[in-house]
Formats: sequence, structure tokens, C-alpha cells
Amino acid sequence: MKMRRGLCLRQIAFISICCTSLPFFPPLCRTTSSFVPPTTSRAYVTCNKVSKSHGGRHVLETTTSSKANHYQIINHDNQIDGACEVPISRAVFVSPAYPLDENGRPADVPRNRKLLSVSTPNQYSPAPGNRTEANMPNNINAKINLQTPHSGRKFRPTHPSATKQSSKFRSWCKSTFVSPFISNRRFTEGWYYRLTLPQYNESFVFIFSIEDAGRFIRSAERNEAPNMETRGKSPLSRIRKMFRSLKRKKVKSPLTLACMQLLGPQDTYLVQSHNDDTKFWGWKHTQGLGCTFEWKENRANDCEVAAMSPQEWREKVQSGFQVLPFHFQGRLDGHDGTMGGVKSNQGIRGAAEYDMTIRPVAGWGNYPPLLTGMDGVTSTSAEYGGEYYRQYSTAGWLASYPVFEPHWQITMAHARATGTLNWNGTLYEFNDAPFYAEKNWGGAFPTKWYWAQCNSFENYPDLAFTAGGGIRQLPFSFLPGKKTETLGMIGIHYNGTFYEIVPWTGEMEWKVRPWGRWEFRGRCTDKSGMQFEAEVVAFTEEDVPGVLLRAPTKDEGMQYFCRDSGFGHVTLSLWMLEWDEVVGDYVRKRDKQPIIDRARSNQCAVEVGGGPWWDVWSVSSKMSSPLKWMVRLPYRIRSTLRRMG
Repeated sequence: MKMRRGLCLRQIAFISICCTSLPFFPPLCRTTSSFVPPTTSRAYVTCNKVSKSHGGRHVLETTTSSKANHYQIINHDNQIDGACEVPISRAVFVSPAYPLDENGRPADVPRNRKLLSVSTPNQYSPAPGNRTEANMPNNINAKINLQTPHSGRKFRPTHPSATKQSSKFRSWCKSTFVSPFISNRRFTEGWYYRLTLPQYNESFVFIFSIEDAGRFIRSAERNEAPNMETRGKSPLSRIRKMFRSLKRKKVKSPLTLACMQLLGPQDTYLVQSHNDDTKFWGWKHTQGLGCTFEWKENRANDCEVAAMSPQEWREKVQSGFQVLPFHFQGRLDGHDGTMGGVKSNQGIRGAAEYDMTIRPVAGWGNYPPLLTGMDGVTSTSAEYGGEYYRQYSTAGWLASYPVFEPHWQITMAHARATGTLNWNGTLYEFNDAPFYAEKNWGGAFPTKWYWAQCNSFENYPDLAFTAGGGIRQLPFSFLPGKKTETLGMIGIHYNGTFYEIVPWTGEMEWKVRPWGRWEFRGRCTDKSGMQFEAEVVAFTEEDVPGVLLRAPTKDEGMQYFCRDSGFGHVTLSLWMLEWDEVVGDYVRKRDKQPIIDRARSNQCAVEVGGGPWWDVWSVSSKMSSPLKWMVRLPYRIRSTLRRMG
């Protein structure tokens, strides 16, 4: 049988391993988070309705926790106490369900359950200025989960709260049989969050990363002189050298680093870090993470504490950050990141503090569309069940396996934030501000990439887009054949519908300059779903040079590796397509207006990274045939089942 052109040994090996592993794969569909409703038990706290009012305060009724009469109290100024946090204007729309540990602190969600991210009414039209229990909607649809795959941590936990949970026997087995084979692998995981403030014409970026957590390497032999007798091509000498290296003492990786980077007004840049990876913690199944760089006085004994309630965190932490699924807070006491290194006292001192609640709107898939009430407050409305709102892996179902490096997942394509932020003494207050979240993990960033994101458009409050592409390493790159491929994608969330343009369901092309202009065009022509076309053009003014940011590199750790700005001007258009028999291809529908007609914003985040960037990067994204066949497998199966059903 004649093979397709382009197949090579590496690709054949990859397909063989994947095919032989199919019985152990999850159900053959795109990696999703299927909804499992939270169970009312003594370990859960679920905010589900406004039940009482006491002296101007609203008290949310909750299920029973480990402590009797555990209530969530929210003041009129939106200051929040308790384990699950939502602004009073959102109390009926968001239903967090946090498990609590024996001390009443937030804990990770069990593996067989999913965190309920949003609970929506079917209709919402409150009377202006009269927000009482009487006109609160009572038809809550509690079947919607916006938690995406890969929300939990991927790094090896070293925080005391994680290590003490393992039994001695399990720790011994891991150190004896597992660590010798994986400890030398370079690994980094990073989280990116963006807050856009249209009223201030500013945006803030929060970047958290952990490098080489729990990684140990063999130390170099001391005073090792070259042996003239054994040096050479002798196999015996190489074997002796290998055994000598095994006797070397293991030392902590010099690239281990917990880092916090903040990008602020006018592209200013602050950074704080520490080389003690035991300060960094993360939940395994849910997006919860944090790092305490410095405790307040008389709080040093709390070093084994990981997640805390927001109020407890405010009282105990001097500098650091904490990310919970519905709450976001931190204090940075660092320095200007544009000068010096990432370690302390290597630049001009700077400080920032923030405290906000987060309301997820869209993950990476269909979502309940936003509605605006008579009081100007946005809510969400659901028309379908939880299956319709399933969330996907950004890079397809293969992202669940160590196939590509690095991995990428958008966890919140669109969200709303309410709270305060203090940047070097300047206070910013915001309500229902656009918020965005994504993460990366793997050995290092791509050798070259671009990226753009915006969810703050004029006259389009329910529109968000993310576009990105780069050069990634292929699996089995040590075999002869193609070692890398260049791919790009566009994801658009609009009015409750997710429009995804990826190489395995269509085509994508871009023209990106070294700095100043980004052009993306793509089509989705997959017959099992909708067919559409998108065009995105972004640019920066000549007086916007951007700011150099640090990113993890393979051999040198955190280094200046990309250029960012939050002042991009963007125009986005989206059309539906139809098949034209004469042309023999999909064309834009002639009898319909564009779905989105030149939506504009001047607060688009843009980025270029890696290199080299000598000239305009113009690429038509194409995926290798074997990998495309593998990624498209769930689409084929769904299409077949749909025809059979």
C-alpha cells in the first residue's frame, strides 16, 4: 500500500503507540468537563439563594459545613467573608461549591466532581433600584459548569500541605521508583490573567509561574581531572563515566523559581520572586494556586497552610498571591521588572495590591449568553442543558497526554471582576470589569510565537477572542523527519456561541510583523458543525513600544523572551459560510449580514515572543496528516453517531 506523502518513522511510531493505547483512552470525544452536580454534604458550602436580611446585610443560605450554621456574609460594599465569594449583585447567578478541610479552609474539589462555576436564571428583569428578595429570580438552572479541562496543576507539588498528605510508604515508592526517571526533566507551569478597565483606559496583567518544582539534578564532579588513559572512544570508558555520574550527589535545580509578574498602567512592569518552591501550592483538579513570599509578624508557623479564606489571607500574608476559582487577591512587594533581574533588590522598588471577586462567563466552549438588566448589571441566561455547554481542551484531546511541548489552555475566555487594585499608591475601583485567564505548562515556551486577546469591545459586551500560534515540537523528534510544525488558531466567544478555527477543522493564516501589526484570517469548514470565517487585524501606535517580559527558557530559566502591550487597536469580523456548487468551495453567505461586523476595541493585548524576528512572519498553518487524523478522530465518531442516531 502506498503511504501518504509526508509520513516518516517518527509519525508512524506515534500513531502506533496511540492506536495501541486506545483501550486506555477516555471516551473518544474532545476532552471535556462533563457536569457532575455538587452533593449536599457536610464538606461542601454552596451559595444558592438570598435567604435572610439582617441590618442592611444580606446573608446567603448555605449547606451545612463542618461547623454549625456556616454562613456567607456580604456587605453592601461588596466586601466578602467566608469560603465562597460573590458580589451581592451576583449572589443568585454564581453558585460556588468549595469543599472545606478540617480547619474550614477552601480545599480542592474531589477528582470525580466538578466545581459548579455558574448558575443562571432563565429570565432576569429586576425593577431598577429595588433589588430585593421578592424580585430575585427563583428559576435557577444549576446544570452549567464552565470549568475547562486542565484547570488543575501539572507541576510536582512540594508545598508542606501536599507532602504531608502522602503516606510514608507512598513517598518511599515515589522517591525510589519514580523520581530517578523524571526528576531531571525540566518543567515549568505558568498562569496568565488579564483585567481590563475601560473606564480608566488601562489593563493589568498578572503572571504567576513555578519552574522546576521538586527537580534535582546530579552535581558536577569536584576536582575531576581528565583521565588520558580512559578518554577516547572506548565503550568501556563511557560505561565507567556513566557509573561515576550516578554516584554524584543530587542537588536542587538552579532554575527553580516561584515568580509573580504584574503588568500595569502604561505598560509598567513589577516583579517579585523566590527560589523556594515549597512556598508555592496548587490544587490538582481545580484552578486554585498561590504562593506566600512573606508572612506577617508572628505568622511564620503558618507556612504549612495553603489555601485560606480571603479574610484569613488578608490578615496573615505580607506579600504573595492566592487564586481561588471565584476570588483573586495578592500583594506584591518587589521592584521594577524592566531593570535588573527577577530576584529581590535588583531594581527600583515597587508595590501593588489587589482584591477582587471573579464571575466566570465563558470557558472554552459554548456558554450562557450575557444579558443586561434594567439596572445596567449583566447576568447570564441559559437555554440548553449542561451538555450543550461542555468545555474543551484548547489544543484538542491530545493535550491530555504529553504529546506536544508546551501545552496551552484557556481557562476563562471571558469573565467579570469586581474589586479594587492599588498600583504604587494609585487606587483603581471597578465593577463587572472584563477578565481573562489562561495557562501554559511544559519544558519551555515555543521557540517563536505570537498572541492577541481582547474581551472589551465597543457595543459588543458579550464578545471575546483569543488568537495565537507558534512553532511547537513534534513527538518523537529524535527520529528522522520533521521535528517541528507551525500552527495557529482563533477562538471567538459571542452571544453564547463558541467559534473555533483550528488546523484540524479548517485553515488558518497570519501575517505578523516583528512589532506593530497582527493579521489573522481563518475558516472552519468542518461538515459536522457550523462553517464560518473570521478576520482579525490588530496594530499598535508608533509611540507604543511595548514592554519586554520574562518567560521560561529551556536552559537559562526566566529571561526576557517576549514583548507585550495592552494598547492594541483591533477590528474583528465574523461571517457564516455556505457551499457554492459553482465555485466548489465554501463562500460567505450572500443573503445575510456578518455575524460580527467590524467590532472595535483599543484595549487589545498583543504579544510576540521568541525568534528570530527578522521580517514579517507570514504563514499558512498546516498540520501534519497523521496528527490531524488523530485529532479529528472524535469529530468523525460524533458525526457517525449523529447519523446513526
